[in-house]
Amino acid sequence: MHPAPSVILFTTFSGMGFGLLFWLGIDATAPTGWVAFAFFAIAYIMAVGGLLASTFHLGHPERFLKAFSQWRSSWLSREGICAVATLLLMAAYGAGLVFLGTQWSILGWLGAIGALLTVFTTSMIYAQMNTVPRWKHWTTPALFLVLSIAGGALLSGRVSTAIPLLVIAGALQAFAWFHGDGRFNASGTTLKSATGLGHIGDVRAFEPPHTGTNYLMKEFIHVVGRKHAMNIRILALVLGFVVPVLLLLIAQGHVLGLIAVVSHIIGILALRWLFFAQAEHVVGLYYGQR
Repeated sequence: MHPAPSVILFTTFSGMGFGLLFWLGIDATAPTGWVAFAFFAIAYIMAVGGLLASTFHLGHPERFLKAFSQWRSSWLSREGICAVATLLLMAAYGAGLVFLGTQWSILGWLGAIGALLTVFTTSMIYAQMNTVPRWKHWTTPALFLVLSIAGGALLSGRVSTAIPLLVIAGALQAFAWFHGDGRFNASGTTLKSATGLGHIGDVRAFEPPHTGTNYLMKEFIHVVGRKHAMNIRILALVLGFVVPVLLLLIAQGHVLGLIAVVSHIIGILALRWLFFAQAEHVVGLYYGQR
């Protein structure tokens, strides 16, 4: 798949933003006043900013409201509904903390559940795609959720919680890569099965469908060299998980904490780039790209 910057930014920052909202919602001793305002501002900038970034990948961004009407069949529509409901609930919850110094716990818990549902619906946009075997696996929603709450824990300063979550996320990501590398071949999808002509014999394309590139080739076919993919994987694991965990173990200071957050974000951006760049879409079979 084409690793569009808009969806990379969306899946990275929106996930962390909703992860932070989750921890703010379940915090029994949530901050109040200006401290609460700062945390909610960071969460909303990330969550809303990520959602807005995703609209740049739409063919007609001005029609985004139509997405809300397809909730019965579309995970994208469900994501939009969950996101709006969560942001409204957490806005009311945050207003009580910031302006009134009052914690309406029921709103916080409902918002926290909504934050997880939002991240889950985002993950299912990808996990339900039969055409991308690498994505259609339980590790896709599991990774989205654990990365969200791990990033949220890191942003909220929950060091003792962030460390094990980051370790789990890193291990799960490594497993997803290892297991996902062979999932396209294991799916049994070939040009024979795609055309339904396998019973005749070997199937191959007589000639390319056309002489130039088209939308399908641009959006659904992206080839990454194995050496480059491995280097980016190592970079993502080191910056996204190893460096933040080591910094959190060394000391608990604001400066090191900020460096850990920045390192984690860079690592997740690299991880998300690979998520899309290595997603082998079956349409590539027709163009000899698989």
